[in-house]
Amino acid sequence: MAAAKKRKAKVKRKKAPSGKPAVRRKSAALKKKAPARKPAPRRAAPGKKTARPSRKPRPAASAPAPARGPLAGEVRVGVVTHYFGHLSVAAVRLESGSLRVGDTIRVLGHTSDFRQRVDSMQVEHQSVSEASAGQEIGLRVTEHAREHDVVYKVPA
Repeated sequence: MAAAKKRKAKVKRKKAPSGKPAVRRKSAALKKKAPARKPAPRRAAPGKKTARPSRKPRPAASAPAPARGPLAGEVRVGVVTHYFGHLSVAAVRLESGSLRVGDTIRVLGHTSDFRQRVDSMQVEHQSVSEASAGQEIGLRVTEHAREHDVVYKVPA
């Protein structure tokens, strides 16, 4: 008995379940919980009036907003069809009248409104000094112009 060795019992591990998902059985009748009721809002006692928050007076408008349409004497000459941001060039389709280098124009759109002097124009990658109605020109602009912005010629 002295040299009796104790044996450890091996524990059998369960196998991992197979690739099939376990099927869940539906219970006979599941009862749904009734939605929680919110308490009714408390009403003020009759005859008492609650204090209303005071309204701050609005500041008076000091200056009228700038005009968003063409000013007196401005003539619509075209529409921006494309803007090349890396070159700061607007492609403009001339609708009426003519445009020369040295004229002052106003570009007016939903978010843009600026004036500038025409410094350079191109038609088909060739520099020109004058362009007339029906031509598509490339026009160097000082600010960002967007498609559908209207170009007006400002009288000198």
